[in-house]
Formats: sequence, C-alpha cells, structure tokens
Amino acid sequence: MESSARLITLEGGEGAGKSTAIAVVRSWLEARGRTVCLTREPGGTVAAERVRDILLDPAIGDLAPMTELLLMFAARSENIVRIIRPAMERGEDVVCDRFTDASRAYQGAGRGLGREPVEALAKLVHDPLWPDLTLLLDVPVELGLERVGRRGDGRDRFEQNQVAFLERVRQSYLEQARREPERFVVIDASQPMTTVHQRIETALEERLA
Repeated sequence: MESSARLITLEGGEGAGKSTAIAVVRSWLEARGRTVCLTREPGGTVAAERVRDILLDPAIGDLAPMTELLLMFAARSENIVRIIRPAMERGEDVVCDRFTDASRAYQGAGRGLGREPVEALAKLVHDPLWPDLTLLLDVPVELGLERVGRRGDGRDRFEQNQVAFLERVRQSYLEQARREPERFVVIDASQPMTTVHQRIETALEERLA
C-alpha cells in the first residue's frame, strides 16, 4: 500500500450502523500495517465534545439552522486542527465518523440552508482537505429509526426529527454520491451485518489496496 496518509470518512443516516463499520475499517487497515487514528464529528477534542453535547441534547430543543451549522463547523475546525491534520502529518490514516458531507445533508438539505453556506464554511475551515474515500451506509429512514428504537437509550436531538427531515438527509447523501463517484462508495446497510462488513472490505480493497 502507499505510505501517504488517507482520510477515510463514514456517513449515513440514523441507525445506519456506522459504529460497527468503523471497527471493520480500522481492522482492515491495521491488518495491512497502517497506523489508524479514529475520530468523530461533531467531537474528537474536549472542546468539540462539549459542542457535541449541545448539538445532540434533546433538552436544547430547536436551534436556528445557521446556529446549528456554525456549531458543527466550530467543532470540525477543532477536530481538524487538533486531531486530523496532526495525525496525517505523522503518516497515520484517519477514520472519521462523519465530516462535511454530513453538514451538506443535515443542515444544507435537512434544515433547508442550501449548499452555499456549507461550501463557504468548508472552504474556510478545511479546504483543500477532503476525504480520500467516503463510505456511505445507506438505509431506509424507517428501518434506521426502528434500529435506533431497539437500542433503548433514547433518541438524540437529530434522531427525534420527523421522517420528512430524515428523508431529505438521505436523498442529499445519495445525490452527493452520484456527484462524486470517485470518492463515495454506497453500501446497502439494510443487509445483514456480515454482508455489510464484507461489502465494506471489498470497497477498501478496490479503492485503497
């Protein structure tokens, strides 16, 4: 494999199974001698995790869409400066749970802000850094919410959104994948877990090996 560090992101709606998928990606990379740094968005650093608490707390209630977007990028900036860039400079592969594609989907499409403010903030915060590979775990909204309900730990502020909102998020993700097929791989996350994990490993072999 090439020695240069890569940024690999996982995206998907609620209940898509990103947590277990991240473990598959990490194991695959480490089995090939790569050093892996795991992080998430919003989150990663102490400050960004505090912002995450605000964004996900159901008690916060509604936030103005632009406030939500700015908080996301504030946390993202900290994650990039403190974790992602330093790890890549050390030669480590970074595996990140969500990145700017999530802001395009949730705030741009879901909240109705459109592409312009998201792209403007992306340029300020991290351009030209973009993921080398994005695995999109796609699952129908109803199935994703059913999985969230089975967890039994309550729904966070995003999981409590109406189905129409979450459907806009899903369609935005799929449209992004259509626009950037060289970066995205869409994984049908409605399949059994073993099948999903096999598809992830196949995508990694095809795109990175």
